[in-house]
Amino acid sequence: MMARERSSLRPNRFVSVSRSRPTPEMSITEPIASWRIGPGWVRENWFIACEKTRAPRPTRLPFARAPTRGLPPRTQPFPLGARMDAHARARQLIDDAHSADPVRAGDGRAAELVYADRVEAWVARLVPAAPPLLRLAARSQHLERWSVPRASFPEGKAAYLAWRRSLYTKQAERARTLLLAAGVSAAEAAEVAIWVSKTGLKTNAGTQALEDAACLVFLENEISAFAAQHAHYPREKFVEILRKTWRKMSPAAQTFALALELPPTVAALVRDALGTP
Repeated sequence: MMARERSSLRPNRFVSVSRSRPTPEMSITEPIASWRIGPGWVRENWFIACEKTRAPRPTRLPFARAPTRGLPPRTQPFPLGARMDAHARARQLIDDAHSADPVRAGDGRAAELVYADRVEAWVARLVPAAPPLLRLAARSQHLERWSVPRASFPEGKAAYLAWRRSLYTKQAERARTLLLAAGVSAAEAAEVAIWVSKTGLKTNAGTQALEDAACLVFLENEISAFAAQHAHYPREKFVEILRKTWRKMSPAAQTFALALELPPTVAALVRDALGTP
């Protein structure tokens, strides 16, 4: 008797004493226990009712991805969603070109990549508010210079000058091409090409900044190796080279050069070139 009373207290959600179907005015949202239906009708219609009240699934749009397999590194598209502007892309393309230099520095990096870092660092000191275009031009100073070695031209001063002029033209055109490929405007790419080609030295501020930086890199990092490589040069020739270098520099760059800590032998050559004791 006690068990029967306890069971009668439990709500019976599905079993009903009547098998009559719900009237039309009954709502599917009413409690099932209030329907005068049997378990058979519930089993037949429960899943249909749930399917009708279920929210529709969102449509999944196909995600398009640009093909990258098989493309060389320089032509691969940049990652989708990457917030990289045209100047940053140009910098990456320029550094990729530098990385192909077969000559390596002491730290294992490409020699032209190290040179680009040094020229840009000096440009930042000479022009503290240097715009991105000037920094890109600084990194293009020796762009793929390794591809046209000095030995590809005959010996002699005239051939040497022709080699230098060909480098200016080639480096400027290569820089312009890479900047355009990165999305830089044609006007900006042309301006960088003017600076890299050494056009307007002493009259164009951008060209002069690049020349100053190149001269300072030569004095700070390269002159000792240059002297060792040309040990057969007489002292007077080294002095003349330094005089020509000094004349190409702006007064601001000359001030920086005087503050450099040079090896004693190089410092003596600079003093002779400047006519100072």
